[in-house]
Formats: sequence, structure tokens, C-alpha cells
Amino acid sequence: MTFGRDRLRELLDAVLDENNATLERMAQHAYASQWHFSRTFAVGTGESPVALRRRVMLERAAWQLRHGSSVTDAAFAAGYDSVEGFARAFARAYGYPPSAAARVLGIGRRDPGAPAPVDPWAPAPVDHWLPAPNGVHFHPPTNLWVEEDGRRPTAPAHPAAEVLAQMVQHDLADTRYLLERATELDDDERDRIRFPGLVVLEWDGPEESVSRVLGNLVRAKEMWLASMAGADHPDDAGVGIDSLTARFEDVAPRWVETIRDIHRRGAWGDILIDALCDPPESFVLGGVVTHVLTFAAHRRQLARHMMRAAGLDVDHGDPLDWNRSSS
Repeated sequence: MTFGRDRLRELLDAVLDENNATLERMAQHAYASQWHFSRTFAVGTGESPVALRRRVMLERAAWQLRHGSSVTDAAFAAGYDSVEGFARAFARAYGYPPSAAARVLGIGRRDPGAPAPVDPWAPAPVDHWLPAPNGVHFHPPTNLWVEEDGRRPTAPAHPAAEVLAQMVQHDLADTRYLLERATELDDDERDRIRFPGLVVLEWDGPEESVSRVLGNLVRAKEMWLASMAGADHPDDAGVGIDSLTARFEDVAPRWVETIRDIHRRGAWGDILIDALCDPPESFVLGGVVTHVLTFAAHRRQLARHMMRAAGLDVDHGDPLDWNRSSS
């Protein structure tokens, strides 16, 4: 920080006061012009007043959701005009919808004094904090936490991390879109062979229909998460559209949290030895994530070609369009 903690606290109070939802109100609270207030705050914290308020309000909402708040209550408490707008902002920040927050934000929590899990692949403790350039976070129930060194000790900010986060979030949002569109086809159309003999990866078998492509799109994440956890590979069952959608909504938040945990620990170069392979094989974690995202993108486009062949008018799945619609 470039100024003392007392002045920092005054500026934070101006930004986070419940009545100061606009930059104009924040500046008035701090007895400064909007330009001077914004510039002083951004220089001192590395974040604009509006961006910090939005992030901290989302952190508070995540904590509230984990402790029983409804999505609607959390949305309006965070200052959003609609639940839909809040859901888009939350999913963009956390990588999963607010409806999944209660389940995901509890993964791996334990008492601070308890010994570390014996299993090195057990999920790391997860909290509601989002990446921040200044170490300022929501601290329940109504407080702020300012880290002494201004940032978390792991997962340093890096442009590549933002790119990765967008790729992961777009993959999940686009998969959800395709699953929703697939409900417009009847069972026969979803199972109809469109590309005879098509094989994406030999160990996944033929992917000649919409059902098989979407099934392997979901199953890939299930398989790799099972390998990371040392669990049995999941059965290749439940390929009906309702079952497949339920499987996706289960695996999506776990996949996001696994990637966030790898990033927090700086474990991209760690080696996964998959004993479930015959013979066992070794994989670099960064390579695993790249592999999943690469073939997920390929399968999403395959699904689109098949859906168009079935008469559906689907979009292009362009991340540029997704960015514009989710902003």
C-alpha cells in the first residue's frame, strides 16, 4: 500500500458503505472529486473502487450462500438489480453457478488446528475469497480482512491465470448451453449416428452421435477427477439427457475447484501417477488440464455439427460472444 492503514480504512469505508453503490456516492463519502478519489484508490490498492466493491460483495454473497442464504437474497444484498445478472457475475467469478456454492464452498474445510489430511490429493481448504491485487477481502460476518503483505502468499496474479480462468469458465458455460439445446431433440435424434466411425480418442470409443459426444464431454472431467483423487473410475452410465445434465452439474464445480486448488498451490508441474491405467502412467497436472480443455473444445464443435444436421439452429460457441453476453 502506498498510504497508511487509517487512510486505507477510510477509503474502504467509502467504497463498501451500504449506501454507496455508485462512484459518485463513494467520492462524496470521502470528501473528494470522483476523479481524485478513483485515482487515489486505484494507485493505493491496484483496483478501481467499483471493481473492489463488486468483488467484495460477491465474496460476501458466496459466504452467505454457503450459510443458507437463498440466491435471490444474496443477489439483492450484493446490490444486483436481478437474480440473472447476479448469477452471471457469480459464475464468471467463481466458475460455477450460485446454486452450487453451498456444496462447493464446503469442500475440504477442516478446523485450523486439525492435522493435514493424510491423502495428498484430498481437496485443499476452500474459502470464498477471489483473487485480489491488494489482499482486501470480505471477512464474516460483516468485517474486512487485509492481508499484511497485500496479497495471498500463493497463486500470484498473472495474465495467463486470467486466460486459463476464462477458458475453464467458457468450457463449462458452453457445455451447459449444448446440454440445454440437446433437450430439444428426442431420444432417437440424440442417439442417431451422424458421423459413422468417428473416434476422437481411441480409449473413449466411437463418438458417432450427439449423445456419445456429450457423454464423453462430461465423462472426461469425471475420469480425470477420479484419477486425481485415487477413486474408481465412474461407470459409463446415465447417458440420457436428464442424467447427463445432472452428472455435469455435479462434476462442473468440482472441476473448477480442483483447477483453482492447483493454481493456489502452484502445482502445475506436479506429477499424477494414475494407477488405474494398465500399466500405470504418469501425467503432469498442467498437461491434464490442457488435454481436457483441448478435447472439450473439439467435442463441443462436433456436437454443434451434429445438432445442425438434426435441424437445430445453434450458435458458434465463440468465446468473444460469451464474453460480451456475460459482462
